[in-house]
Amino acid sequence: MHVFVTGGTGLIGSAVVAELLGHGHTVLALARSDASALAAEAAGAEPLRGALADLDVLRAGAARADGVVHLAFANDFSSPDALARAIAEESGALAALGEELVGSDRPFVTVSGTPYVPGRVSTEADPVPTEGPVGGRGRAVTAVLGLASRGVRSTAVRLPRTVHNQGTGGFAGMLAGIARRTGVSGYPGDGAQRWPAVHALDAAVLLRLALETAPAGTAWHAVADEGDKVRDIAAVIGRRLGLPVESVPAETYGPLGPIFAADQPSSSTHTRQALGWEPKHPRLLEDLENIQP
Repeated sequence: MHVFVTGGTGLIGSAVVAELLGHGHTVLALARSDASALAAEAAGAEPLRGALADLDVLRAGAARADGVVHLAFANDFSSPDALARAIAEESGALAALGEELVGSDRPFVTVSGTPYVPGRVSTEADPVPTEGPVGGRGRAVTAVLGLASRGVRSTAVRLPRTVHNQGTGGFAGMLAGIARRTGVSGYPGDGAQRWPAVHALDAAVLLRLALETAPAGTAWHAVADEGDKVRDIAAVIGRRLGLPVESVPAETYGPLGPIFAADQPSSSTHTRQALGWEPKHPRLLEDLENIQP
């Protein structure tokens, strides 16, 4: 299969590109800079120059492909307005990619976060939020799944709060970055809230399986750890960086503060049973031992 991938040079995307190439697919990778184009070429993919806002480029990439995997996101969480702009940009990109694929029966895999369900572990049957700080992203992904009725084999892989590799990535990576800047390895509240996690290499396998085999209109959970306590995550970060570990205000985390403070464990039981996916790489707390002072 010739696969068009957005975000193909990021932490998750580079793992996905390697996974696809390793299983006989070819890859056309969106590249927004010369450096990204060189990285895509070095990985064995063909670069397509353009950014997520270049809708004509996205349509051209999808038109050339047998399937699409969308991973790109601005990842600007510095303010509510910045987050809203990133979500709006992605929503426009998903709509453009989806329209190009209508009636083709080609696979279209996108990503979202695992949902937060008060009082219990979330499952693949739970809807993603369509209100709140990231509600716009939930609405866009829900629209992609709705393309199943218009001749698109659309699926969503829900990624946990931390997708990690060699001690970096995701919310845990953000905690480490804040710890380096502030001199404190912090956690919100009492730190008992749980975050799910997965190694990027395991997530890449699930994204490939979804591309190859997942039925239209389905959602899957790329969850290896159902929920690590945030204070346990902060403890490893603090030990590795030689910093004190303590509770900090939720405002420390900007627009993501309410999400950081929430208990949000998640299950992948259905995903494992239905797609035969089984994580094999280090769990989060083990992988965080790769953090260097």
